[in-house]
Amino acid sequence: MINETALIESKTLRDSVLERTDILDKVKALSLLPDGMHVTTAMAAAYFGVTAEAIRQLAKRHREELTTNGMVVLRGTDLRKFESDNMSLSLESNPQARRSLTVYSRRAILNVAMLLRDSDVARQVRAYLLDMEYLARTQPAGTQNTADIAALDARIDQRIADTLGKTVVPMFNALIETSGEHRRELLALRAGIQHVEHRMRRHHVRLQRLEATGPSSTHAVTMAAMDTMNGSEFEDHVAVLLRRDGCTDVVVRGGRGDRGVDITALTPDGRRVAVQCKRFAPYLSITSADMQKFIGGAKVLRISDVALFVATCPFTTEAVDIATETGVTVVPRGLLQEWSTGAPLSILK
Repeated sequence: MINETALIESKTLRDSVLERTDILDKVKALSLLPDGMHVTTAMAAAYFGVTAEAIRQLAKRHREELTTNGMVVLRGTDLRKFESDNMSLSLESNPQARRSLTVYSRRAILNVAMLLRDSDVARQVRAYLLDMEYLARTQPAGTQNTADIAALDARIDQRIADTLGKTVVPMFNALIETSGEHRRELLALRAGIQHVEHRMRRHHVRLQRLEATGPSSTHAVTMAAMDTMNGSEFEDHVAVLLRRDGCTDVVVRGGRGDRGVDITALTPDGRRVAVQCKRFAPYLSITSADMQKFIGGAKVLRISDVALFVATCPFTTEAVDIATETGVTVVPRGLLQEWSTGAPLSILK
């Protein structure tokens, strides 16, 4: 079994487990901003139980790696736009005086957990990650047997049992001896133990899912992965989705001279498809100007039967209205996630 400190030393090992952001909430609930995708430096510090300065210093030392995985420093117009979409930020002192704001995606927070040394929460995250990685490396996807699942279950249960045995149980016994004076503490501890029991039940459900994992799950691409792609990689990803849904003659045309159309294809029933792909940050939006440019390319230059505008971000109301009026199908972030994880796009049927 690899020691959890190996994640601190090996970027290759960190990169191999960056998709497992669900582990964060298994260790401790991660509070997000109203957009449901980001946390601030202060929120990250609260999650890990360290100072905000510790997070800032770590981000400074590993800026390139964290930026690749979703850390963004917002300034100017981007900052004002982000603040307007996340009104809770305005509750902080002197929001107008703020010149920049660093926000982290869940993927970036998982990255921080693998680098942060002096945090019990970060250590627990690393331990869970390596439990999962050990199982994945010792058994190919879809072949985990009952013995492997039971072994992982036992390791998780043992870790929780050790914690209970070293801390909670002795304290609980001491309080029972003086229960008349410590009734409130007893009640709080009982609630804590019930929470641990709930955690163990969630682990059981997780292990059941592992047991049912099939080969098809290895092809699912999450939004976190798409957020790290460049424009060309994102276009290739959308082309793969088109082929998966039965489209033929799929051609990626992105780059200079594409005139607003990144991909062309034919649907299974022979209709001509034109696709625009935009890999924008999730806090930005596709505007009416973006939509109008695409309509010119898709409807006039290509004379398409099906026009798709695929984006990793939302669309403004004006952009959606124009799309509806002109017959363009918008594929915003949420629908893109569903499409990428197996749901067919209905317009292509």
